[in-house]
Amino acid sequence: MARERKVTINVIAAEAGVSVPTVSRVLNGRSDVSPTTRARIEALLAQHGYQRRGSRRGEHAGLVDLVFNDLDSPWAVEIIRGVEDVAHAAQVGTVVSAIHRHSAATRQWLDNLRARKSDGVILVTSTLQPGHQAELRRLNVPAVVIDPAGGPALEVPTIGATNWAGGRAATEHLTSLGHRRIGFIAGPTSLLCSRARLDGYRAALDAAGLPVSDELVQPGDFYHESGFRGATALMSLPEPPTAIFASSDQMAFGVYEGLRQRGLRVPDDVSVVGFDDLPEARWASPPLTTVRQPLAEMGTLAARMLLRLSRGEENDSPRVELATDLIVRNSTAPL
Repeated sequence: MARERKVTINVIAAEAGVSVPTVSRVLNGRSDVSPTTRARIEALLAQHGYQRRGSRRGEHAGLVDLVFNDLDSPWAVEIIRGVEDVAHAAQVGTVVSAIHRHSAATRQWLDNLRARKSDGVILVTSTLQPGHQAELRRLNVPAVVIDPAGGPALEVPTIGATNWAGGRAATEHLTSLGHRRIGFIAGPTSLLCSRARLDGYRAALDAAGLPVSDELVQPGDFYHESGFRGATALMSLPEPPTAIFASSDQMAFGVYEGLRQRGLRVPDDVSVVGFDDLPEARWASPPLTTVRQPLAEMGTLAARMLLRLSRGEENDSPRVELATDLIVRNSTAPL
């Protein structure tokens, strides 16, 4: 009798001395693997008692879980839209939960997950403690993570965007307009995407031969209020910046209000760039220059990957990054 699966496809690949896609091809019965390699992989699969993820039930529940830390953000709606498009086409229901970063809420969600026997889980910028991760493995529930938070990683596929490149592109746009003092309002330091955007900002300044000044970097949390506070702090400096890059659109909207209350105009007095390209960005006054993060597409890809896992298939790539694009509108102008 096969033992409970204790290893992942990555472990099998490492022991066999092959790539993860090669093991996936063996699992999926494809013919483009040499007989010797196939025999070695199949022996390791049998030795470890590896079970395909789709084998925990005879039939699917027709449900996937989509889990956020919080749901009070427009970008969450964009991700939900992408997941729903795929789930609806596959005739699969979506259960949306918010765990609010509380262990009790996470515990309740896991209990509910066990009861409804969901086919899989999509986690968005969520951090699960090792014990909770172990429970997902015990339940044999496949998972995909969008924007991993940077804590102990689940051994699952992850989806993100090119945050570093986006941060650099936004800052290079401002330096190309002649700005030399550029403020930055960061996102939560616990998130990989936040740190990558800050690193991109610093890299662009360095490439332009500009100093990276700590006083020009303000903390934020992706929400309006922190953008307002960051703009107020930056414009109170003895030598305030002529441009501000906020690492989320919501914070950029908070910057707008902070500047307005000081009698400053965008972009006449201060240029502003955001990040996300939420639907509201094009309707702001003035329309916001921002870095487009393909949020709906990230949700779409996560759902497709999860449905493949729920069928017992493997995804060829454990980490996918979708491209970001700078969208220039009217909130930036030459110095």
